[in-house]
Amino acid sequence: MTIKERLSGIWLISMTLLALFAYTVFFVAQMWLNVLHLAYLTLAVLQIATLILYLWGPEKLKSKPLRVLYRLMYASSVFVIPAFVFIFMGLISQYHVRIPDSVDASSMPAAQILPGEETTVYNTGTVYVFFPEYREVELVCKDRPSKADEGITWCSGAAFQHTVSLGFSQENVEGDHAVKGTLYESPYNKDSYAAFVFAQGKFSFEFDDPVGAVRRAAEAGGSGFMQFGLIRDGETVMLVDRPRARCYRALAELNGHLCVIDSVNMLLFEDFMAELQRLQVTNALYMDMGAGWNYSWYRNAADRVVTLFSLPVPWSHNWVVFKK
Repeated sequence: MTIKERLSGIWLISMTLLALFAYTVFFVAQMWLNVLHLAYLTLAVLQIATLILYLWGPEKLKSKPLRVLYRLMYASSVFVIPAFVFIFMGLISQYHVRIPDSVDASSMPAAQILPGEETTVYNTGTVYVFFPEYREVELVCKDRPSKADEGITWCSGAAFQHTVSLGFSQENVEGDHAVKGTLYESPYNKDSYAAFVFAQGKFSFEFDDPVGAVRRAAEAGGSGFMQFGLIRDGETVMLVDRPRARCYRALAELNGHLCVIDSVNMLLFEDFMAELQRLQVTNALYMDMGAGWNYSWYRNAADRVVTLFSLPVPWSHNWVVFKK
């Protein structure tokens, strides 16, 4: 066996193991995107098949089309490393950054967790409670908000999107939604959805008539969107289970004030909900926190942007922003 053949074997074995490891991470972490799932599975299967052919002996392939097919299969191994890097970045992006300048609220009574004159962050040990400085809360669609916009004090994903698509359409945003007075109706309203709306300087959570709430917000020149309802008047209403540990987020009302609550570390959904109940959150909506969808940042009291989850994805197309 020549040195070239030995190196080819080492390369194929390495890429096959790396492809299997990448797919296993993708599967276990439940980074579910149907198109990517099929692509990673296909890539792993191709590497296994190529390695088997190599061990059997590609020189035994008598047909020219089969030899060309083998070369194409071999060439597919160049995609393994980029695929692994993408999965690794997606996995890392699911871990929350530390916020060292947050207020220690581990032994603080829930009634004392209140907004300050500027953006304030509390750390209970289980969750971060963000009180962004704001005068307006808006839904932004299509173009991702810029960190250079000094008026924005919070930015994160808002409504679900029905399909993974690079192109944007308002119909792909799940749930009726309003953008600065313009109403967009959705074919994907769900019974478990509640609405968050902001109009005329006031916010509200609506559980009985979310469609009507969004429509009224649009008529008043405001914004709003729909998401799974978590807590209503202090009582848990979330019926959709989240069976895995991850970082979770809620748009919430605490002590009469609007806030965003993130888990400090990955934890079970039931533990996240237990902490919201311990804090006596009045109302809350679920916020999607999958890899890439959890892209978020805020502007702290020193007017510096703090990125919480740094990996945006090009198929994420709507965000909730707080503006001062």
